[in-house]
Amino acid sequence: MSSVRLAHTYELDTQTLATIRQLCADAFGRGVPGNFDDNDWDHTLGGVHAIATEGEAIVAHAAVVQRRMLHGERALRTGYVEAVAVRPDRQRHGLGGAVMQALEPVIRGAYDLGALAAGPDAGRLYKSLGWQRWHGATWALTPAGIERTPDDDDSTYVMALETMLDLSGDLVCDWRDGDVW
Repeated sequence: MSSVRLAHTYELDTQTLATIRQLCADAFGRGVPGNFDDNDWDHTLGGVHAIATEGEAIVAHAAVVQRRMLHGERALRTGYVEAVAVRPDRQRHGLGGAVMQALEPVIRGAYDLGALAAGPDAGRLYKSLGWQRWHGATWALTPAGIERTPDDDDSTYVMALETMLDLSGDLVCDWRDGDVW
């Protein structure tokens, strides 16, 4: 039996953070070094974490951090989901859905929009939870100006809240090191 708790980054001790980072490396790396790098870890910090445990073991994790997205004529306070990871031996047991469902009230209560980037396999999970794939063009607000990010067009998902969205319009994310989406 698993349980899920929410905690802000500042509430997590060094050992818990190290365990979460290793979980993410194991889940994303699949034996390939660098698939979850220092930038990915940095993107995970500073927000609210959903942590699933079985006994004392952390078996799944997801975090939501604040970002800004531009859509239409608005800058939207966005709850951006990062580092959704399930321990490889516990995948396909509903734990990814459990940590995402734990974050939903955080996103709904604090943000104008929920957003995330996902691979094709993970996209099925997010769709089952009511997230919608973005059909428009994706962009990033870089130090050199707004630049197109076509490789991210098919991997961006949003949770529309009270904000009116045109899912076929442009969506611009704020700049950060590493993967911008």
